[in-house]
Amino acid sequence: MPIRSNVVPIGKVVMLFVPIIVLPQTLKQIVMEKLDQNQKERQYYIDWLRILLILSVFLFHIGMIFNSWGWHVKNDITAGSKSALWYIMVFMHQWRMPLLILISGAGTYFALGKRTTWQYLGERFKRLFIPLAVGVFTLVPLQVYVEKSAQFDSLLSYYPHMFEGVYPEGNFSWHHLWFIAYLFFISLIISPFLNFLRSGQFDLFVGKLAKIVSLRLGGNIFVIPLLISQLLLRPYFPDNTNGFFNDWAQISYFIIFFLSGYILLSNNKFTDALKKQKWLFLIEASIMTISLVTIPYMIPEKQGNLLWDLLEPFVAISCGLTAIGFAKQYLNKNNKLRKLANEAVYPFYLLHQPIIVGVAYYMVKWDVSVVSKVLLITLTSLLLTISIYWFLIRPFNALRLIFGMKMNRKEIPNESHNNDINLVPVAAKISPSDNSSRFNK
Repeated sequence: MPIRSNVVPIGKVVMLFVPIIVLPQTLKQIVMEKLDQNQKERQYYIDWLRILLILSVFLFHIGMIFNSWGWHVKNDITAGSKSALWYIMVFMHQWRMPLLILISGAGTYFALGKRTTWQYLGERFKRLFIPLAVGVFTLVPLQVYVEKSAQFDSLLSYYPHMFEGVYPEGNFSWHHLWFIAYLFFISLIISPFLNFLRSGQFDLFVGKLAKIVSLRLGGNIFVIPLLISQLLLRPYFPDNTNGFFNDWAQISYFIIFFLSGYILLSNNKFTDALKKQKWLFLIEASIMTISLVTIPYMIPEKQGNLLWDLLEPFVAISCGLTAIGFAKQYLNKNNKLRKLANEAVYPFYLLHQPIIVGVAYYMVKWDVSVVSKVLLITLTSLLLTISIYWFLIRPFNALRLIFGMKMNRKEIPNESHNNDINLVPVAAKISPSDNSSRFNK
């Protein structure tokens, strides 16, 4: 009987350790090749979603003048709770901002590319923090002044009192720019994890998740972390304040949507599944929305508040996934309007609210019908916003920098999805008195 040798041949040793050495590098190479390929394939429907959602923000803020929720300028006649306008705005409020944040996450995926963490943060500083800082001192004061015009002789007389307390009791605020601040904060939060988000391990996790999402209504898996965050934090932070320090339930909500977008819209397997299931998600969105605006009013307020909090993530996810599915099916097309509008959405957002507030401040006093006021304020605000952007901001690099745009150059490289911050959206500021019950009974 031959003696069994305990010596392992060197060839077997090499073959044993080669996979351990090569596999991580192979996974990394696969991920980078996949990233480069996805970035070359521009997903035009994401741009169209961004454009349409920013227009919905504009119309939402027009509606804020005429509904019963607290805002910076109000018409003398407003639509109360359970009116047609109330239902429309409650519905829009549930999903348009979460979807915009989800698209922001996707935009970060496409914008990230091979940037280092510091390069990524530098770009976020330029595209987010600079417009925020400038806007707080130029775009916000007009809105605060209009709301508190009885206390000041002019806009200039407001500035010396700008730092006297925090809005709404005081004068300092970031108003509609709060979302830019939140998005910048989210960028800081995820920056230490960028290498992991581009790793082979994360890509394997995404692959497993894609199998779940491909199942019927499997996209609802993203509701789970949203529900957990709200169950844990809503008891301590019941209202969406947009004030950062006392708004952690909403901030956690946004972070989850941001990461969901980073995963969902960066992988064609996810979006193809959503396209196939778009009608199923539309049915789900309809059921959840009807439940949201009816059932909480049929039970005691405490239980109604809890049910409202539980239904909100389902409405937001189902409406968002429905929109993505239909957009990929019908809006994945390119034309000149898309390119022009996609570049304009960020400065349009920055400008639109102070212009609406300024225009409405004068027009709500006119002795005309409510319908006439709606049309006049909408058309005038839209025309002014587009005109200021087109003639005063777009041509000049200094203002393009301030408004978060790329600099004009003789040769423009191929565009990529790096306009994630251009969907600076915003949910309207609902006053504590109107939002204290979470569903405005």
